[in-house]
Amino acid sequence: MKLFAGLGNPGGKYAGNRHNIGFMAIDAIARRHATAPFRSRFQGEATEATIAGEKVLLLKPLTYMNESGRSVGEAMRFFKIALADIYVFHDELDLPPAKLRIKSGGGNAGHNGLRSISALCGNDYPRVRLGIGHPGVKELVHGYVLSDFGKAERLWVEDLCAAIADDAEYLARGDAPGFQNRIHLAMDAKGHRDVKRLGEK
Repeated sequence: MKLFAGLGNPGGKYAGNRHNIGFMAIDAIARRHATAPFRSRFQGEATEATIAGEKVLLLKPLTYMNESGRSVGEAMRFFKIALADIYVFHDELDLPPAKLRIKSGGGNAGHNGLRSISALCGNDYPRVRLGIGHPGVKELVHGYVLSDFGKAERLWVEDLCAAIADDAEYLARGDAPGFQNRIHLAMDAKGHRDVKRLGEK
């Protein structure tokens, strides 16, 4: 079994936040693969999908971002899922908007959700980094990630989440490079090749 965990904060006031793009990606996968409704499990909301013949648990921790590891760890232990089979979808300040990259292990770049998972589960899990751009200076980061995507940004967010849902089978099969390449091609085809880092001319 694979675990796809999207990071975010629970509640309506956070639903459109940049910090919640991980939740948005998981919701898109659930819709595309016609899963059963999410239900309360593992200190979060969870549902199961069969993708490319593989069982996948879709999880949205409801512990607030800083405690995401409690939820992910509980699901991991319950199903005895290997750390390498846990894909964590999260917002990434250090990638331009609409870009996606996958890496396993490494540092957490100040992301409190990743820090919590690494502390409670281990560090060598694949991170699906969803670029949201950077506001330019460190002092603006907190307000930036906890503010909603602007109207102009929502199109690429929807297209990115749709592409993730379309090509989730690659991740389900463990083909992270293939998945990353498919998303890159899909976003180029949608005309998002030139979405630039915030603040760039």
